[in-house]
Amino acid sequence: MSRRPVIAAIATIYHKFSHAQHIVDRFLEGYGWAGRHHRPPMDLVSLYVDQVREDDVAYDRAKRFPHLKIYPTIADTLTLGGNTLAVDGVLLIGEHGQYPQNEKGQRLYPRYEMWQEIVRVFETSGRGVGVFNDKHLSWNWDWARDMYDTARRMGFAFMAGSSLPVTWRTPSLEMPYGTKIEEAVCVAYGGVDSYDFHALETLQCMVERRDGGEKGVKWLRAYRGDAFWQALADGVWSRDLFEAGLCRSHTLKPARAGFNHIFPTIDEMRQLVKDPYAYVYEHTDGLRSAIIMMNGLIEDFNFAARLSGQQEPFSTQMYLPMPPARTSLANFFSPQVNNVEEMFLTGHPAYPVERTLLTTGLTAAGVESLYQGQIRIDTPHLDIVYSAPERSTFWRN
Repeated sequence: MSRRPVIAAIATIYHKFSHAQHIVDRFLEGYGWAGRHHRPPMDLVSLYVDQVREDDVAYDRAKRFPHLKIYPTIADTLTLGGNTLAVDGVLLIGEHGQYPQNEKGQRLYPRYEMWQEIVRVFETSGRGVGVFNDKHLSWNWDWARDMYDTARRMGFAFMAGSSLPVTWRTPSLEMPYGTKIEEAVCVAYGGVDSYDFHALETLQCMVERRDGGEKGVKWLRAYRGDAFWQALADGVWSRDLFEAGLCRSHTLKPARAGFNHIFPTIDEMRQLVKDPYAYVYEHTDGLRSAIIMMNGLIEDFNFAARLSGQQEPFSTQMYLPMPPARTSLANFFSPQVNNVEEMFLTGHPAYPVERTLLTTGLTAAGVESLYQGQIRIDTPHLDIVYSAPERSTFWRN
């Protein structure tokens, strides 16, 4: 661009430690990157906040940054109070806030509703600009698919997803490009429809690099409670890969009183993990994948896979700093913001939005399987075919 780009942010809520604060503040304040304090080569000039709490920080930021203005509507935020699109990029951060929850346990964040208002401005202006959507596209699969199809139809850049694929890794490993993968797992923690999405993104950013790229997913089945433990005993997912993932964890809870480093037995895991669940699914090319959620045993995200021709599991952890730094600094947002900057500057996504379209669908299928009594859900609609770029986007420096 011949001028300095300007960016708009649309957020459900903007308070300390919210996703909006971690992302928007980095565009305003800068962040540590490559051994120095990096300030994005663009200005975030407009902001819309859907729910304003007592601890809201938006007006504080507007006072400290005179170029930032808060607008009453999404349309005004994108047009800067005018009649046509006046920004070069849009952040859509529909995470956190007091929104209803449905009977399946899904938080009904209005990402799609906000997206529709953004697209209306694009349509009336006759052009669109790059949009980054934080986390999964929507709790509703049809809406998520419409978001993807709309971006493709209108021809503007679109990125989305979790910070887990781009954070540090310990060890700092990338899946060899074009390798053959026989099975993959992510051993993680967290809640349904929130952290299971992070686990799915952790797994997908690795397996999408396999020989032939991603071909889509045929079916998914969830396991929870007693059915989970029975599936583990029956070998529904690889015990070796499950243990390899646990051995990458730096939060593995002691199973016995006092100092110890003894690997927990299954009986000890059952004492620590009160509500385990897993999503097991098969890709169209035959790859079997699983996310295994172990609340009470670990508090991190660990990947393990069996590569063709190798005896030892390929494993790493998507590293999140230990508390309190995880909450207060949340440095894993820095590489995410850096990749979003690249899209705003170049007009091209730094990594494929198809990854998040697929993980959005898998999240919805997992929730549905749990809701319907842990049945198998056939997923012909997840025939999402794409190739990942060979260039890595995770944080190495």
